[in-house]
Amino acid sequence: MLISADNLSFGFNGGSLLEKVCFSLNEGDRVGLIGGNGEGKTTLIRLILGELDVESGVLFRKNGIRIGYLAQNGGYDSTNTVFEEMREIFSSDIRAIASLREIEQKIAHTDGKSDEYRVLSAKYESLNKQISARDSYNYEVRIRTVLNGMGFENVYEQPISTMSGGEKTRLKLCRLLLEEPELLILDEPTNHLDMKTLFWLEEYLSSFKGAILTVSHDRYFLDKLVTQIYELENKKLSVFKGNYTKYKVLKAEKTAHLLKEYEKQQEERAHMQGYVNRNLVRASTTKMAQSRQKALEKMELIEKPALPPTPPRFKFGYAEKPYENVLEVDGLKLCAGEKILLERVSFSLKRGEKCAVIGDNGTGKSTLIKELVHAKNPAIRFGRFVKIACYDQENANLNPSETVLGELWGRHTLWDQTKVRGVLAQAGLPAEDMDKQVRMLSGGERAKLALAVFECENGNVLILDEPTNHLDLAARESLETALKEFDGTILFVSHDRYFIRALAGKILELENGVATEFKGSYDEYTAFKQKSKESIQRDPAPVFLKETEQKSYYRSKEERAQEAKRKARVKKIEDEIFALETESEEINAALADPAVTGDYALLTEKCNRLEEIKAKMDALYEEYETLI
Repeated sequence: MLISADNLSFGFNGGSLLEKVCFSLNEGDRVGLIGGNGEGKTTLIRLILGELDVESGVLFRKNGIRIGYLAQNGGYDSTNTVFEEMREIFSSDIRAIASLREIEQKIAHTDGKSDEYRVLSAKYESLNKQISARDSYNYEVRIRTVLNGMGFENVYEQPISTMSGGEKTRLKLCRLLLEEPELLILDEPTNHLDMKTLFWLEEYLSSFKGAILTVSHDRYFLDKLVTQIYELENKKLSVFKGNYTKYKVLKAEKTAHLLKEYEKQQEERAHMQGYVNRNLVRASTTKMAQSRQKALEKMELIEKPALPPTPPRFKFGYAEKPYENVLEVDGLKLCAGEKILLERVSFSLKRGEKCAVIGDNGTGKSTLIKELVHAKNPAIRFGRFVKIACYDQENANLNPSETVLGELWGRHTLWDQTKVRGVLAQAGLPAEDMDKQVRMLSGGERAKLALAVFECENGNVLILDEPTNHLDLAARESLETALKEFDGTILFVSHDRYFIRALAGKILELENGVATEFKGSYDEYTAFKQKSKESIQRDPAPVFLKETEQKSYYRSKEERAQEAKRKARVKKIEDEIFALETESEEINAALADPAVTGDYALLTEKCNRLEEIKAKMDALYEEYETLI
């Protein structure tokens, strides 16, 4: 056993934060610690680390336990280069190897029959066993494996002091992995990682020898890694066997069971109390009533289970449908300064499609989103009746000096205050937050406000950049549900693989300056990538499909031909409708001219033409509906 808690309680300033917490962490355990903001996750970690003292109860730590802790922004400063810093971890191994070499030199110059030779040989054998047990000779291989996996393959000689905060956090995680503590505590370890690094970390941690306790909002990470969930809620800690998906099922079953037991006891007590009230004063039944009165008093009351707090609710809608071809991008080039991020980007979006944009950090995902929203590049063409609503991960559209209420109300001045407050309340912002300035909000509260503003734009095409950042698990799941129910078009960037998996029916991958469409779910995409990776390992020849080949990966030649024919007809119908609408507008404008209305023959001709246009448009719309 590494750590155990028995009836542990803790609070601040006389208030209780944790009450009668019980758990045990054993060698090799994989535990996910979850709970809402302010429930005490960080406090529990600080208690485990010994940074805080327990108020009551017992917290046991194994003697001499080695704990590695990655804080949420857990970088560090050093004058060393990246490789030098990692090399320091193995200083004892390096010294042992150097000592072994010295002994080898001495043995070579010592008489084999002398006592000194026997002493040196014994030292050599002992030291060699120690080096072999620690695998000391491969310390550089281990360093390179971890650094390369975490994305530092090209910066071995870069001074750590010149790195960003996110890079320092990743580097601290590298150090912890190489130190191999008995217990590894990770607070939001996936925050600064791209997809490729996430997959590598999950695979590496699956073979990690020590125990792991991780706080994470990454549901996919929790599903892949942990075998137990510790949930902090209402000052209590509950333990659930299984990963996050299993926890959701068990939590629902537990809540339903506790509620049923509580209601059953309440019915029983009401029945007994009714009997007492009716029979206590009657001579013939007084003793039975008194007996039941005593039973009521002795009965151990079942506490009413605390239902989880109401999560925020979102609902996305729009007033007008766009045409089927929502977005066409053809030959787009994107640069950041002089650096070319993407070249010859070509993809399309149809009405109702939900597409995830994925790629490593720095591949141009956010830049692409911004370029699409500005829509000033001739390579970008949106269809007719498209109304875009955009969610920015930095929430830059919010005014820091405005109040929460004023931020939304100022955009919808015709709404009454009750409606504005209602929308904000549904987004998870209570009445006491209405007069707060935006700058005073936490990251999660600011994200909820931005989502409320975004929801009220009523776009039929939603473009979102990292919408789950700063949201807790309940808020992420509410947003996910709302976007799944939305029947419009969605293009989004996200590192939340659970979110991508739930929403995306199409993937746009940015890699090596190329954008590649993949028609299929996220699971199909990852399976295809894994299969490609395995094929490459067997055969060095590249096997990943070209852009044009991959777009049609799941369709036969005949299906592609039919699809091309359908698209061509849809485009022709849209052009014809546009031409007829234009002609109709011109005729209606002409009918306002007295010269036309005064000419009976000309007026009749134009009215007949209007009837012809209407009949033709009705027929075209009917055919259009069957094609889309």
